Amino acid sequence: MTWLDRLFKKENKYKNPYSLQDIAVDMHSHLLPGIDDGSKSMDETIALLAKFQSLGYRKVITTPHTMSEVYPNTPEKINTLWAEVKHASEQLGLTIDIEAASEYYYDETFADSISNKEVLHFGENFVLLEFSFHTPPSNETQLFFDMQTAGYKPVLAHFERYAYFHGSLEMAEKYRELGVNIQLNLLSLTGHYGNAIRKQAERLIDAGLVDFVGTDCHRIQHLLILEENLHLPYFHKLKQIPLKNRAL
Repeated sequence: MTWLDRLFKKENKYKNPYSLQDIAVDMHSHLLPGIDDGSKSMDETIALLAKFQSLGYRKVITTPHTMSEVYPNTPEKINTLWAEVKHASEQLGLTIDIEAASEYYYDETFADSISNKEVLHFGENFVLLEFSFHTPPSNETQLFFDMQTAGYKPVLAHFERYAYFHGSLEMAEKYRELGVNIQLNLLSLTGHYGNAIRKQAERLIDAGLVDFVGTDCHRIQHLLILEENLHLPYFHKLKQIPLKNRAL
């Protein structure tokens, strides 16, 4: 093989798309109809679930927002709607498994929800939470301690999207030492949120600082963008990371 042949072989290394069957379970999405900024109707939800199934996922753990002032969702409201979605999907012949938890915003009410054990979790007591995109968190180490004392395992949503952490992985390393799981949005690898976020996502993968990946799907366009970009090198690099999705 000549050097030219080797060059073209290297360029074509990731010609085939990454298989989402390797991830198996999506643990961050907004599929319950009319409950947050995700799906708007049951028809849209069913279409999204069908697309997840066609992409190779065996399970979706959907996580509607819980934000005290914007989306004051309760476990009861989420579970009631989840049961309706599950029934509708089964009636239509979908085989993908559906569970529900929530993506909790770190606001003044979240600590009370933790202490009262009024949060929805998934897998082995994992709880998905997000920070403000604009303001760095304060007292978060105490929050992580309180969550774990209550028996929960923190999962920090889309770490790469917090601009105040860009350019460094120090906080990701610190949080993981404190027992926090780092979740990365697959869409970040496509450049959907911008180049700076894509680069931060790639840094996390290169450093092996990713525990979960999720679609953070709000609409069908998100899944179509993901499908179109599965040939990119950093999707294939996910194979080198022992992601926890598969065990959910």
